[in-house]
Amino acid sequence: MVRLASAFLVSRPARWFGSSLRGLALASLIANIGIIVTGAAVRLTKSGLGCPTWPRCTDESYVSTPEMGINGAIEFGNRLLTFVLVAIAVACFIGALVRRRRSLTRLSVAIALGIPGQGVIGGITVLTNLNPWVVGLHFILSIALIAGAFALWRRVGEGDGDPVPLVPAPLRQLARVTAAAGLAVIAAGVVVTGSGPHSGDQGAKRNGLDPAQISQVHADLVFLLIGLTVALWFALRAVGAPAAAVRAVAVLFWVEMGQGLIGFVQYFTHLPVALVAAHMLGSGLVWTSTLAVLWSLRSRPESPAPAPPAPTPAAVGEPVPAA
Repeated sequence: MVRLASAFLVSRPARWFGSSLRGLALASLIANIGIIVTGAAVRLTKSGLGCPTWPRCTDESYVSTPEMGINGAIEFGNRLLTFVLVAIAVACFIGALVRRRRSLTRLSVAIALGIPGQGVIGGITVLTNLNPWVVGLHFILSIALIAGAFALWRRVGEGDGDPVPLVPAPLRQLARVTAAAGLAVIAAGVVVTGSGPHSGDQGAKRNGLDPAQISQVHADLVFLLIGLTVALWFALRAVGAPAAAVRAVAVLFWVEMGQGLIGFVQYFTHLPVALVAAHMLGSGLVWTSTLAVLWSLRSRPESPAPAPPAPTPAAVGEPVPAA
């Protein structure tokens, strides 16, 4: 078995995975953002219980049946996308093995294990009749998988040396606080969703919290996030930070502004389906832009090559001491 695995890793198909690893990692990132949108489509079309059980779609069938209508097709289609994510994750794992870089292999394994975990949580969501807290956990795991896929994508193009900071420590700390605020905004948004009208099914329960109050908390956190982002941009400009870092923060700011605009419009127009779906996509883009900011504040060069051993006396023609 070991010989077969070794033979495969040096074969031409395996070498393709290795040379295409950066593209595969980007595909993983895009797919994990995309499944947020397809999951939103399931909820917004009230298809959350289109397949009323799990892991089967019905008690007798693993697939949806014509009698289940469009809701069953939508829910089952979303389940099938898990296999696409698994296929991409396996391809990334093979590519990382071919590259023989332990850091890439660990990241690819974490992503590959997270996707079945996501499927299990999705199953628990169905079995608990779309409990809003379980649905929220389902979304949070997607955020974690996006972080892993983004890290893999960026690490492929870096060396394995120790990270080198590009800005002073206080600014790196400010960036971390900004990222924490971004996570808080996402978490609050999950709670808002659990209190709102788009439950995924007519009979699904809500979390019982006041939507207006929770939405206000969410909005306050958004203002905090935007303020921290603006402060980080000015601070980076003040210290002459690399242009890439300043640009990454600017991109984050404009993504936040677009997301905030969608959020306010959807709230005051009573949560139309199209805007809610766009807001879900925006949450993935805000988080990805936040990760890009953190990555822009350091570099990771190639590890220095080990120094050659010092020549022995015999190698330089000197007499060897007698024993």
